Amino acid sequence: MQGLITLAQDPAAWVALLTLVVMEVVLGIDNLIFISILTNKLPPENRERARKIGIGLALVMRLALLGTVAWIVRLTTPIFEIFGHAFSWKDLILIAGGLFLVWKATKEIHHSVDPVDHKEDMVGGAASITFSAAIGQILLLDLVFSIDSIITAVGMTPHLPIMIVAVMSAVTVMLIAATPLANFIAKNPTIVMLALGFLLMIGTTLIAEGMGFHVPKGYVYAAMAFSALVEVLNMFARKRKKSGNTTA
Repeated sequence: MQGLITLAQDPAAWVALLTLVVMEVVLGIDNLIFISILTNKLPPENRERARKIGIGLALVMRLALLGTVAWIVRLTTPIFEIFGHAFSWKDLILIAGGLFLVWKATKEIHHSVDPVDHKEDMVGGAASITFSAAIGQILLLDLVFSIDSIITAVGMTPHLPIMIVAVMSAVTVMLIAATPLANFIAKNPTIVMLALGFLLMIGTTLIAEGMGFHVPKGYVYAAMAFSALVEVLNMFARKRKKSGNTTA
């Protein structure tokens, strides 16, 4: 208890907490986009429940992983080499998660643009995934993003209470933002394709990171923000044009 009081009185600890909370929220955007797209494939009455359960289990998983920080840090230790490049368990997890995202995004893009096969067309709103399958896939990606975010947190602060508060804050933001984001994506078909493009880029970035090619996160999120801004302007332009045609 005395240690917590001392930590709370340290200005550096508050700066670290604020920085880590922002970092965790930003890193959670990738996960949130995936959850929004995936749960929109479920029947409407199951979507919000799936988001809450998926994000709630993500919180439990991250807190459990924080209890094994010493083991998580060891995941960065090289275990074998190929062509002079050392691979760790973290690298393998990032590569596996990236491949899954690339496969999933490519599959959904195919079903969105194929005029014949609409069995898994998210734009059409068809439910082609079971509730348990959705939760399972959410947890799979949660594991990948959780390990990455916890390793990032360990690199920013040595204090476990700060990590716990930051993780809980980030997951709370995800829980609040999940349904509005999912509804927005569902109501705008062009946003679906843009979000799938984001997932494809995120998956490729994860694979690159796992292969040892560092891609600054700022570049990735800047590209995502710019693309989203362009799409929002397109939406306003289409709405304005439609309104003008109706008036005419």
